[in-house]
Amino acid sequence: MSSNRVRIGIIIVTLFVSSAFAQTPTPTLLDDGYRDMYNLQFAQAHQAFRQWQQEHPNDPLGPVSDAAAYLFAEFDRLHVLEFELFVQDARFEKREKLSADPKLKQAFDADLAKCKEITTKILERDPNNADALFASALTEGLRGDYLSLIEKKDMSALGNMKVGRAIAEKLIAAHPNYYDAYLAVGVENYLLSLKPAPMRWLLRMTGAQTDRAAGIEKLRITAEKGHYLQPYARLLLAVAALREGNQSRADELLSGLARQFPSNHLYAMELAKLQR
Repeated sequence: MSSNRVRIGIIIVTLFVSSAFAQTPTPTLLDDGYRDMYNLQFAQAHQAFRQWQQEHPNDPLGPVSDAAAYLFAEFDRLHVLEFELFVQDARFEKREKLSADPKLKQAFDADLAKCKEITTKILERDPNNADALFASALTEGLRGDYLSLIEKKDMSALGNMKVGRAIAEKLIAAHPNYYDAYLAVGVENYLLSLKPAPMRWLLRMTGAQTDRAAGIEKLRITAEKGHYLQPYARLLLAVAALREGNQSRADELLSGLARQFPSNHLYAMELAKLQR
């Protein structure tokens, strides 16, 4: 399995020069939780997400966001999101299956199961409910991330990516201004576009999308107009810029992220590497 297909670990969950959160008149606990998560302050993120769940027990964004915090905490502990892993194909291909924290995995799975229970009930009565569709797409992305970058189950991860993208497309069709949803479409198209032509043809036969230009455009939509996933879309664009040799663009994106999230050592570390 080539590294490009597997590299969905930077789908969904893996992390605003003009911050969407800053544009919110009164930030919610969800906003606070995502801000803490991107700052790698995971205890505070869990606290905010759990309080949101207590106050909004029928909102699927509570448990799926809490699951994202668990996953990013595990990625941070295992040094998963360092840029070399995604920019250098050889290093990605040689990556090893990681030693996961079983208690964290249990909590992660419980959050996703809770999210699915809530979204199922909502979508039965309202098939185009925006938040329920987004939570469902995000769930697929998070599962794919875990399978790919921690368990190294590449084919299963690809399946999650395709399902998440299909859900995101349904969400976009019903709610075109739900800009976070564009990220799932962008990731699949961009990452699979890096495959050799024969493999792209085979992937399209299975229903995958491999249009590089469309992928970058969808990532830009989330990077410019998204809310919870805007920082992550910017990070993905920085990785894409480095793969294309555009160091100045990567520097610009990382500088904005480092200013917005000063407690995130990853942004600062990668920026320092670029500026050597």
